[in-house]
Amino acid sequence: MALKHIILTLLTLFGLVAIGDALRCNCTNCAKSGYECETDGACMASTSFIQGHEQHVRICITRDSLVPPGQPFYCLSAEGLLNTHCCYTDYCNSVDLKVPSLPVSSGGPWGPVELVAVIAGPVFLLCMLLLVGLFLFQHHQRAYSHRQRLEVEDPSCEHLYLAKDKTLQDLIYDMSTSGSGSGLPLFVQRTVARTIVLQEIIGKGRFGEVWRGKWRGGDVAVKIFSSREERSWFREAEIYQTVMLRHENILGFIAADNKDNGTWTQLWLVSDYHEHGSLFDYLNHYSVTIEGMIKLALSAASGLAHLHMEILGTQGKPGIAHRDLKSKNILVKKNGMCAIADLGLAVRHESISDTIDIAPNQRVGTKRYMAPEVLEETINMKHFDSFKCADIYALGLVYWEIARRCNTGGIHEEYQLPYFDLVPSDPSIDEMRKVVCDQRLRPNVPNWWQSYESLRVMGKIMRECWYSNGAARLTALRIKKTLAQLSVEEDIKM
Repeated sequence: MALKHIILTLLTLFGLVAIGDALRCNCTNCAKSGYECETDGACMASTSFIQGHEQHVRICITRDSLVPPGQPFYCLSAEGLLNTHCCYTDYCNSVDLKVPSLPVSSGGPWGPVELVAVIAGPVFLLCMLLLVGLFLFQHHQRAYSHRQRLEVEDPSCEHLYLAKDKTLQDLIYDMSTSGSGSGLPLFVQRTVARTIVLQEIIGKGRFGEVWRGKWRGGDVAVKIFSSREERSWFREAEIYQTVMLRHENILGFIAADNKDNGTWTQLWLVSDYHEHGSLFDYLNHYSVTIEGMIKLALSAASGLAHLHMEILGTQGKPGIAHRDLKSKNILVKKNGMCAIADLGLAVRHESISDTIDIAPNQRVGTKRYMAPEVLEETINMKHFDSFKCADIYALGLVYWEIARRCNTGGIHEEYQLPYFDLVPSDPSIDEMRKVVCDQRLRPNVPNWWQSYESLRVMGKIMRECWYSNGAARLTALRIKKTLAQLSVEEDIKM
C-alpha cells in the first residue's frame, strides 16, 4: 500500500492521472462542516513556527492550485519556519508535523528582520511568478486571434532532459521507452508539445485541424482535435505508443498533450511533418513513374504488414488493424515512400487473451473504402483476421488510385477516387452496398495495363485484394513480397 501511495502521489504531481472522486481532508477552519473539506486536488497539513509558538493548519488545496507540476508552491517547506506536507488519500493530512529547531547564532534566535526576510522572500517570488504568468496569458490571448500559437514553456523537466543541441530524432532515438519505439516519456512529450510554435494550417478533417509547427528549427505536424473528439485523440495517441510500433512506413509519433488556451481545451497530437501531404493530394498534383508507383505501393504494403503483424515476447507488439485505410490517411515522404497515418479507429488484438479492444460499432471508416462484409454487416467482429482482410480490400483500392497515375509511354490518366463512375461524390451505405455487394462491381482495370509488367502485376494484386470473400484475399506480407520481387526485376533501389 505504501508503494502504491507513493506512485499515485508522483503521478498526480506530474498531472499524469486524474483524480476521480472528491478527496476528503481534515480542515482546521471548517467548523460548520465538521472540520472536514472535499477537493479535487490534495490534502495539506502544515506546522509553522511564529513568535515562538507552533501553529498547525490542515486544509484542502484545489487541483488548479498545484503549480508548478512536480513541486507545487503550496507544498513547499521553509527550514526552521514552516513544515508542509501534501498528500492524496482521504484524511491523509491528519499527521502531526514538527518544525526543526531554529538555527541559533551568538545573538540567539532570529530577530524580526531575519524572520521578515524569510517570509517575504518566497511571497515576493510567488508574486513575480504570478505577474509573469498573467503577462504571458494576456500576450497569448492577443496572438491567438491572429494565429494559434503556443509559446508558454513548461520548464519543470526540460533542463534535466532536453539538451539544447538535441533534435527530435535524437530525442526519439535516445529516449523511446525501453528502446522499443513505444514513444517518449510523457513528461518529455508535454515539454516538447508546449514549446512548439504553430506556423500555418495545412489541413482540416472531421476531427479538427492539422498545422505545421516549429520545434527548435525543425518542422512538425500538429493535429489539433476538437474537445468533442477526445476519445479519438486518446485512442490515436494510445495506438501510436504501442510497443514496437515505430516503423519507417508508419507516421512517426512525437507527442500528445492537452492544453487550455483560455477559452477551450485543445487536444494535440504531434508527429513527423511530410511536406508532400497525403497520397490523395500527391496523386492529384503529380503523375508517377513506374519506379515511383512501385515505391509507393511497396512502402504502403510494408507499413500495413508491420501494423498487422504480431511480435511475441516481453517487448512484443500486438496485431493492429487500421479500419480506415485510404489515400487521405497515407502520407508521402520526401523520398517517395509512404507512411500510414490516422490510427484513431484502429483495433488491437491481444493474442494471450484472444480479445480485441474495439468499440461496439460495425460500420466504421470511409464508406467508399468499406469492404463488402462491412457494408453488409456480416464481418465477424470476434475474429481479428476479419479486420485485416477489410484493410486489404481498402489497400487494393489505394493501389488502383496509384496505378491510374502511372506515366507509361507519356500516357497517364487523370486522378479519380475509386468507384467515381458508379456512385456520387459522397455515397451512402446503401449506394455503396448496391454497387459492391449486389452488383459485385469493382474499379475498372484497363486492358492496356497488360502491356507493362509492373502494371500487370499491380492489376493482379488489386483483383486479389477485392474478392468478396475476405479469407480469399492476399495478406499484407504476401503483397509486400510480390512487390519486393517486382522492384528487383525492375532494378529499383528502395
